[in-house]
Amino acid sequence: MSKKCIVLGVTGGIAAYKAADLCSKLTQKSYDVHVIMTKSAQELITSRTFLTLSKNPVMTSLWDEPDWQPGHVALAERAELLVIAPCTADFIGKFTHGIADDALTTYALTHNGKVLLAPAMNPEMWNNAAVQANVAILKERGIEFIGPAPGHVACGGDGLGRMAEPGEILEKINKLV
Repeated sequence: MSKKCIVLGVTGGIAAYKAADLCSKLTQKSYDVHVIMTKSAQELITSRTFLTLSKNPVMTSLWDEPDWQPGHVALAERAELLVIAPCTADFIGKFTHGIADDALTTYALTHNGKVLLAPAMNPEMWNNAAVQANVAILKERGIEFIGPAPGHVACGGDGLGRMAEPGEILEKINKLV
């Protein structure tokens, strides 16, 4: 029996460090994990971390593909689940409106399987009317969400905006695939 393929999208929220823990937990559960990172995520954590944890190449650009078939298309044909953790307001807006301007957003628009978003952002951003409208649209389209959770956030405040803990996300993933 082949391993279930999961694509882990990592965006530029400070909770990107938790994505490394999630990647580790997924590989320990024998998932075939493929990581796609945004440029902003690479400012917070390196692709080498995810290469080491997933044992798979990490996609950081659409322009580094050596094969005839773009990697995001080949990956979309076999991935059962796309998980974005952390999921920023930027990604939510782009995904809602079909904007494909990097490897992750382009992949997300080619992915035909289930999608799970784990938002992480400043509480005021999470409560912004535009973000909430985008979230409502995505939920109408069948996109799954986990979190955000209440608590202390990196900017120093408290409120609803923390990324769900990796163990909680793993439990939700196990239910979805």
